This record gives sequence, C-alpha cells and structure tokens, in this order.
Amino acid sequence: MNILVVCQYYYPEPFRITDICESLVKSGHNVTVLTGLPNYPEGYILDDYRHGKKRNEIINGVKVIRCFEIGRGKSKLKLFLNYFSYTISATLKALFIKEEFDVILVNQLSPVMMGIPAIAYKKKHHKKMLLYCLDLWPDSLAAGGIKEDSIIYKIFYNISKWIYYSADTILVTSSMFKDYFKDVLEITNIEIKHLPQYAEDLFIQNENESSGYSAVQDDSKQYNFVFAGNIGDMQSVETIIKAANELRKYSNILFHIVGDGSKLDDCKQLANHLKLSNVIFYGRRPLDEMPEFYGMADAMLVTLKDNKILSYTLPGKVQTYMAAGKPIIGSINGETKRVIEQAGCGLCCKAEDYKGLADLILEFCNDDKKDNMAMNARKYYFENYSKERFMSILEHELTNMEA
Repeated sequence: MNILVVCQYYYPEPFRITDICESLVKSGHNVTVLTGLPNYPEGYILDDYRHGKKRNEIINGVKVIRCFEIGRGKSKLKLFLNYFSYTISATLKALFIKEEFDVILVNQLSPVMMGIPAIAYKKKHHKKMLLYCLDLWPDSLAAGGIKEDSIIYKIFYNISKWIYYSADTILVTSSMFKDYFKDVLEITNIEIKHLPQYAEDLFIQNENESSGYSAVQDDSKQYNFVFAGNIGDMQSVETIIKAANELRKYSNILFHIVGDGSKLDDCKQLANHLKLSNVIFYGRRPLDEMPEFYGMADAMLVTLKDNKILSYTLPGKVQTYMAAGKPIIGSINGETKRVIEQAGCGLCCKAEDYKGLADLILEFCNDDKKDNMAMNARKYYFENYSKERFMSILEHELTNMEA
C-alpha cells in the first residue's frame, strides 16, 4: 500500500509512530509522513530544522514531509499557537500534495486538530481514513484545567466530534476509550476497536535474563525506582517527589527521574526546596540509552493526575515497563490500575496519593514476590501487547480500508 500518515510529532521527537512507520516500510509498504518541526518536549524548534532546513527527508525508508509550526514553548499561549500553526500549514500542504495515497492513517495525540489535514486530503481524493486515538478530546482540555461549561470547551467538543466522525474506523489505545466515544461524544455509527500500544524491540528483556531478586529482605541493598517519560502536568511526577520526601530517612531507596517536559523545572525546584538527596534527575535521554535505566530499576513508576478522563488512559510506558520484565508501582486510577492488577505485576494506590505511594514502595522492598511480579509483567506483555500482534492488526485494518 501507499500510506499517508498524519501526525504532528515524528523523529527525532520520542513517539512510537516513528517505529510504526518504519515497521510498515519493512513490511513492504510505501509510507509518507506529514508532520511538524521537532520541538517536543523541549518547547523550541531544534536548530537542524530552523530556517527552512530539512523540510523533506527520507528516514529509514520513510518519506517525511515537515510543515511549519511555532514551537510549543512553556506557556498556554505558545501551546495554542503551536497547535494551530501545524494544523493550518499541514492542511494547506495536504491540499497540494500531488501524490495519491491508498489510505490515510492519523496517529492522533494532542491536539485532535492534527486530524484536520488528513480530512482535507480524504475529501479531496475520496480516500478512507483510519484514526488511531491516543488522547481523548476535548477532555484532554478538561484535564488541563479548561472547564466543561466554558465556551472554549464547547467549541472543541464540536471540533473533536466532527474530526472523529470523519474517520472511517477508529482504533483506541485503552478499552475505556470506547465508553467515552459512546457516552460523551455520542459516536455510535463508526466502528471503534481496541488496539493497545506495544514496546519497541530494544526494551524486551531476553528470556534467559533474570531479575535476580532475593526472597529475603537485605537492609543493605539499594533499591532503585525509575520513572521514564514525559514530565508534564498530566503525569503528576510531583507525587513521586513527595513520596521520596516521605522516605528520605531510608538511605538505600533512590528515585531516578528520566525525561523532560513542561513540569521538569517545577519538580527540580520542589526536590531542592525539600532538600532531597534521594531523587536524581537525568533529563531527556536518547531512546537507545533507555534500556540502561530500565536495567538499573528494581521497579518502574507510573503516575497520573487524579482526573476521571485521565483514568481512561493506559500510558504507553506501561507496555515498555512490562516488556522489560519490570514490576510496576503506580499512583494511578482506572485503566492502568486495572491492567496492573489483572497482570499481577505490581502495586497500586490512588492517583496523587504520595503517602500511599511511599507505603507501597516500602511494601515492595520487603515483598518476597518481586520475581513473580517481573515474570507476570513479561508474560502479560506478550499475551496482550506484542509488536507482532499490533502490526498484524494495524495492517489488517489498513488493508480493509483500501478494499
């Protein structure tokens, strides 16, 4: 197939869509990506892409067309400008693309407006569109503080509903998203299917590797807890910092925060204010360095804000944690809590409950079932989230679109 992929984010930005596109190319498809200028999560356009540079690239067989956008910055105004600058420039580009594609794939994160360029191409060329929904709109706005009775929310409710209705099929990363589409957006005439994310190959632990936990608690052992990923408002990494403060007297318990985002400076300031020596920040690291951080971890951490809509979400980091064969400790509600408990691969408390998180970490350090959690994580991953399963379903859906 000749596939047009529309997504505001692409390599060198750290999103799984890059691996998906390269995997489609390896399967024999031609893939063109309509994307923006790399600026996530730093907030500014990377130097290599300024002043008209690298607007057309071929990266590992994928043709990449980059559209103008304003860097997302650190303010809500800049983020608003970032969203709309890409939407407008990519829509214009889509209308004038001469190449004809068989199908369109929208990898929809925030903002939902990144689907508009795909709709423009769809209507002009009468092609079908598959939308893969990773972030729910407009309730991602509500999670960010926009009130549901505000004019802004109501405008984006209608925009979001129009974009979702424009798809021929919708795939969702979390099973709870289906309820949202049905109950909140009242979308009932479009087929909606569950397709959870997978982990890149480099995260998958070798079957012969062992986590090497001891069934007997050793007070001299150092325990390392790792959070990896975006550090934004939604992720509530402050919960980890506060839990670390509760555990400051335990010199053998360390917290490692790997990633960047809009709340990184706030988290660093909080740690400095609390004078914590048990929290280490590493900033954003290249993907190929991440297995090293996973390797040091006794358990991985996942946190989200205490928000109803966010509870529908299953963050992609959960799959990478499982693929690496690591126990997961979460301060989290909803879908992620359900998955961790169903898999038997970790411990959970309520979202934003830093005291509960601190208690779980102590419980984990004294638990004699760490190896079981690790094995359960890996087993659940291969049964439910493998890359082979994901790509097989995605290619099947794209082929059905072409038929």
